[in-house]
Amino acid sequence: MMVTFVSQCEKNALKKTRRVLDAFANRIGDNTWQTLITEEGLLTVKKMLRQTASRSTAVSCHWIRSRSRSQFLWVVGNKKKFNAEGYVPVNSTEKDLLNSEFENDWKYLPLIKAITGMAALLHDWGKASLLFQEKLNPEIKNKHKGDPLRHEWISCLLFQQWISNQTHERLDEVWLNSLIDKGIDETCFNTNVLQKEKALAELPTAAALIAWLIVSHHRLPLPKEKDLCDRQREADNSSLADLLARITPAWGYENRFDEYNALLPKCFEFPLGLLSNSSIWLAELKRRAKDLLHHLPLLVQAINDGSWRGILHHARLCLMLGDHYYSSQPNDHQWKTSIELYANTDPSTKARKQKLDEHLVNVAKVAVNTVKLLPFFETEPLKATELYELAPKANTPKAFRWQDKAVRKINEWREHTEDKSQGYFVVNMASTGCGKTIANAKIMQALSEEGESLRFILALGLRTLTLQTGDEYKERLKLQESDLAVLIGSKAISELHKSGRAVEKDDIEPEQADAGSESLDSLQDELDEVRWQGVLPEEELTTILSTDKKKSEKYRALLYAPVLVCTIDHIMAATETKRGGRYILPCLRLMSSDLVIDEIDDFTGDDLIAIGRLVHLAAMLGRKVMISSATIPPDLALGLYNAYRQGWKVFAASRDRVSTVNCVYVDEFSADVQMVGCNDSDLAAYQEFQQSFVSKRVDKLKQQVAKRKADIIPCIKQNDQPLEQQYFEIVKQAVLAKHQHHNTLEPESQTRVSFGVVRVANIQPCVELTQYLLSCDWPADTEVRCMAYHSQQVLLLRHEQEKHLDEVLKRKEKTGELPEAFAHPVIRDHLTTCQAKNLIFILVATPVEEVGRDHDFDWAVIEPSSFRSIIQMAGRVRRHRDGEIKEPNIGLLQYNVKGFRGGAERVFNHPGYETDSATQLATHDLSELVDETSLLQAVNAIVRIQKRVVLEPHNNLADLEHFATAKTLGTDQIGKPQQANISRQERYNRNRRSNSPQSCWHEHLHGHIHGYWWLTALPQYFKRFRKSEPTVQIYLVKKERSIEFCLREEQGGLHPIERTLNIEHLPLAPTQQQKLWLQRDYSELVSIYSPSAEQEFDTSVRYGEISFIYREGNQQYSYNDQLGLVKVK
Repeated sequence: MMVTFVSQCEKNALKKTRRVLDAFANRIGDNTWQTLITEEGLLTVKKMLRQTASRSTAVSCHWIRSRSRSQFLWVVGNKKKFNAEGYVPVNSTEKDLLNSEFENDWKYLPLIKAITGMAALLHDWGKASLLFQEKLNPEIKNKHKGDPLRHEWISCLLFQQWISNQTHERLDEVWLNSLIDKGIDETCFNTNVLQKEKALAELPTAAALIAWLIVSHHRLPLPKEKDLCDRQREADNSSLADLLARITPAWGYENRFDEYNALLPKCFEFPLGLLSNSSIWLAELKRRAKDLLHHLPLLVQAINDGSWRGILHHARLCLMLGDHYYSSQPNDHQWKTSIELYANTDPSTKARKQKLDEHLVNVAKVAVNTVKLLPFFETEPLKATELYELAPKANTPKAFRWQDKAVRKINEWREHTEDKSQGYFVVNMASTGCGKTIANAKIMQALSEEGESLRFILALGLRTLTLQTGDEYKERLKLQESDLAVLIGSKAISELHKSGRAVEKDDIEPEQADAGSESLDSLQDELDEVRWQGVLPEEELTTILSTDKKKSEKYRALLYAPVLVCTIDHIMAATETKRGGRYILPCLRLMSSDLVIDEIDDFTGDDLIAIGRLVHLAAMLGRKVMISSATIPPDLALGLYNAYRQGWKVFAASRDRVSTVNCVYVDEFSADVQMVGCNDSDLAAYQEFQQSFVSKRVDKLKQQVAKRKADIIPCIKQNDQPLEQQYFEIVKQAVLAKHQHHNTLEPESQTRVSFGVVRVANIQPCVELTQYLLSCDWPADTEVRCMAYHSQQVLLLRHEQEKHLDEVLKRKEKTGELPEAFAHPVIRDHLTTCQAKNLIFILVATPVEEVGRDHDFDWAVIEPSSFRSIIQMAGRVRRHRDGEIKEPNIGLLQYNVKGFRGGAERVFNHPGYETDSATQLATHDLSELVDETSLLQAVNAIVRIQKRVVLEPHNNLADLEHFATAKTLGTDQIGKPQQANISRQERYNRNRRSNSPQSCWHEHLHGHIHGYWWLTALPQYFKRFRKSEPTVQIYLVKKERSIEFCLREEQGGLHPIERTLNIEHLPLAPTQQQKLWLQRDYSELVSIYSPSAEQEFDTSVRYGEISFIYREGNQQYSYNDQLGLVKVK
């Protein structure tokens, strides 16, 4: 092929690209090359150009197809140097983003600037106190443990008292005019009055918003005491003033240590004044006051149309960005002031750094400049183009043609409606194996502004799925590395993934610690691993990113990569961060990126409420949202749509956009689109649209051949054996029965082989059942090979396990073909050594097998936790193989372990939906909770995606899930009157009733969407994302003469922990080892993964991590390489 390269590089990049291109092509101009080259050679050129790319690199490649036609192939570097056809501009113009009308339809931007500027000038006013100045003074050695009152609370007290001295009418115009005319009179401050409990009460509207910004610029208000938090459960806020009046120092702004009373008076002593002698600060304060006074009519409008929520969000974000950035800078040596008040210290030298007035004025300057850049964040970040793999193709397999049909439907809809509304809420319900992941990308491209590019976030629940999806996008969509970032939160897992499949482990989010100035805290977790390479554009944003080069590149990758594939935890920080600035980068990313949440029904309970908060924020920022899964219950979709429309309503009001939402439903059979209004009364129209689509889907699913059928395995108690042993024996007999009907004859050994899974709810019974199956007697004509699979396994061992399972269980053979697994060395070895007619491979797995694993089993035996878990596990049976079966290939145990033992009120929990008295079942006998007749005909998701008109949540397992989901997301309250429409006395009476839906705002998503609680961290406190018991991380360390578990100290060292935690290494008996499916040796694997023997210690620390829940008390744990770490009774 003949190609031409055109370079638009600048600075040093010009030399580097010339060096590469001169080696491969003939230079036919100063910055133009041409050559004949193979496709493989061209890929090498592109790769080498990328390796040397910088911000100044820009090289395009054109393929000369004929005398009259050339094709623009790609660009390495800054794509803005070329247009869509690869042409270079002959002229250019510049725009000053900070002082231009780049504001588009941001009608409230002037108001955001005014409020942010005022709050920034006052945010650290309280640092003028004697106590804080002593804290910063390096000559004072006796440092106190913590400030009795935090500086932001003192700032609010000063602000409130100054305003109350100016006006008793609670009018913003009065205090603003007084500030403009008279400045600040320090004699009006009464330190006795200052010591009051409520610093945010009785303020006019603009002042109240400013006070909230001041008090929340490090942390959202949240009571430290559990009792005070619990008292808010029944509380009601009829206005912003009601909420602000509740906030006292006990909401996270006091430290009641031993010296509290002794140090408290110093919080109200200001021997060096309150900055009124700083002419620069005072002048800025007056200027900002004039600006705010001018824009008060805008504030009235924003309060009336609800836009003030979005305004406060942007203002707080910009204030915190300004504070983070300027706190990281050295002091201004040119700053001229007689003020001897300081704001912070140098973290390395501990010397006082920035003057207080210098800090306030410059934070305000940076924060306001950041506000001016908000429109830029929204529209300018790079998008992925050159998406040839997403274009419709004539040879697309029939199973995937629905993807292009869905895109056509959306394109026709956009053309028909002339894009009246940019709000889109999309539900993709295509079945497993139909290509949902690629379809998601095609749909998001169709919904992009011009319908040809990509810029979106794909968020998933598991790290394994995230890495797999990243690989799929890279390989199938041919996305350039500069177009794709994969964020999973672990270097070790990312490295192991390169040698096979990734390993899942719990995400642990350490809370930022107080260290000097809190604004110096990193905006992201330093353990995050961003797999992103590419040009980092836009010099204008350096003021809000880390000055550290390594951090800056990572942050820019997170902000700029057009397609971001990540675990949802990284984006959840946008709404779940209670303190610190970890929410800032995800929020900035969301401003320019649409959001896709894949496998949405993997989340339940409190996690769904947190995801609802994220969906609401995405809509409030004007983004499109898609949820994707084959088994989305109606109330899940309705609840998240409700969150979306409420958020979109705020965005539409703030930008004068159409408030209606385009609702899209897609599956492999059809695609439907409908525009729905955003008022509460319009929710009925959405429900009708949803029910119509789901009904059509159900009809299609009923026509499919039955690949999976299930029966219920009776669990009858005997009197002479321990209950658990009886239960495990029932499982064993079920395994034998399923193998008898679902096996494959291996011709060489004439052995009947099956691969099956036994799903167990929890880790302890999983290990105990595995040990039982390894130890018990089996029929003479049968041998078994067992493996336990759960999350409490050492990282490296779990990686090897999952890599093996992925190799063996990706079964896509057609009828009559032999499984490829028979040729696998490990399986081949078992077939060779097997002396019996039957060989059963049994994976005993916890719910980690239910999601994210592309495995295909012959049969399954399931301990039930929920109908959802049954459907999820059933999806792993004959996953990739077609054809109807005759005998049931799934066995559902009549009782789960807890139900079989008896004595517990609720057994379908942890995991499950039977969590409280409202969701308690009348029986725990599965034969009475599901329709066995329909399961014997086919196991599918119909009862999960379509709910009955009249639910019986206490007598039906599927109904219980619909009921619990509706309760969690608040959809059971849709259509009922809002509390705001009733009298205060009636509201009081209702709040006293325990069954009042409004008195339980903390129980469902309404608590965040409606009212004013979102101004605090209580919604996140009551319904936290990834809520679990505290997790301990330990490391299996290989030393010279031993291998033992160690705990990492804060300083980075490791110390033995086995005695403290009562961990005992218990090897399996030789007879048990003979029945293992996969033998693993940790010491041997560490040696394999280590470049040298000297590095084995470091390798074991890197890949020897294991996380588990540790409870206080006399607990005992056992460990071996095959079974992992488990609590012993």
